[in-house]
Amino acid sequence: MDTASRTVKANGITLAYRAWGPEDAPPVLLLHCRGADGADWTRIAEGLAAQPRPRRVYAPDLRGHGRSDWPGTDPGAGPEVYRYEVMRDDIRAFLLALGLGRVDVVGHSLGGAVAYLLAQQSPEVVRRLVLEDVPAPFPLDPPRPPAERPEGELPFDWAMVRATDEQRNAPDPVWWDHMGRITMPTLLIGGGPTSLIPQDQLAVLADLIPDTRLVTLDAGHLVHETRPEEFLAAVAAFLAE
Repeated sequence: MDTASRTVKANGITLAYRAWGPEDAPPVLLLHCRGADGADWTRIAEGLAAQPRPRRVYAPDLRGHGRSDWPGTDPGAGPEVYRYEVMRDDIRAFLLALGLGRVDVVGHSLGGAVAYLLAQQSPEVVRRLVLEDVPAPFPLDPPRPPAERPEGELPFDWAMVRATDEQRNAPDPVWWDHMGRITMPTLLIGGGPTSLIPQDQLAVLADLIPDTRLVTLDAGHLVHETRPEEFLAAVAAFLAE
C-alpha cells in the first residue's frame, strides 16, 4: 500500500499530504481538525483503502499544520492568511493540482467547516460529503477568550489558532446563507452529549442542507478516534451508496 509522504504546490503554498490505496480507485479526501494533520486519519484511511471496493484516500495537512506551509510565520502576515475561505481555496487547488476531479470529502471539525465551504462554492467537485462533529456557524455567546500559547514547540502555527478563534466567535453570515447550495448527499456524524459541539446546532445544520442524514455516535468530539470501527462502518456504507 502506497503511504509515502509527499507535497504539492497549491494556491501559492506547499501542501503536504499522505495517500493510501490503489491509484486507480475512486478518490476520497479526508480533512483533519484544528491542531492535527493528515496522519490523524491513518486508521480510517487504511480501512477505506482495504474495503472490498477499495478507495484511493488523500489526507492533506491544512495550511498552518504539520508539514504544510505556515504562512502566518511570514513577516507582515495578518490573520487573513488563515481565513476558512483561504483553506477552502487551498483544497480546491489541491484537487486541481492532483487532477482528481470529483471526490468524496470527509471533514472533521475545522476540516468539516472547510469541507462545507468547498461544497458550497464548488459542488461539482464533491460527490458525497461527510461532516464529523462540525461546528455550525453560530456566533459564540459569550465569545471564546484569547487562547494562551502552550510552552514549547507546536506541530501547528499558533497564529492559525488565534485567527480561527476569531472566525469561530464571529462566523461570516454568508456561510449560513449558502448552506442550501450543498446539494450532494451529506452525512452528518455527531459526537453526542459529551462533545464540545452543541448537538442541537448539528440538527439545525441538518435541516438547512437539503439531502442530509444525521447520525449520532456517543463518542465526544473525536468520533473517528474514539469509535473508529463504527465511524468507518457508517462512512464506508454511505460512500458506497
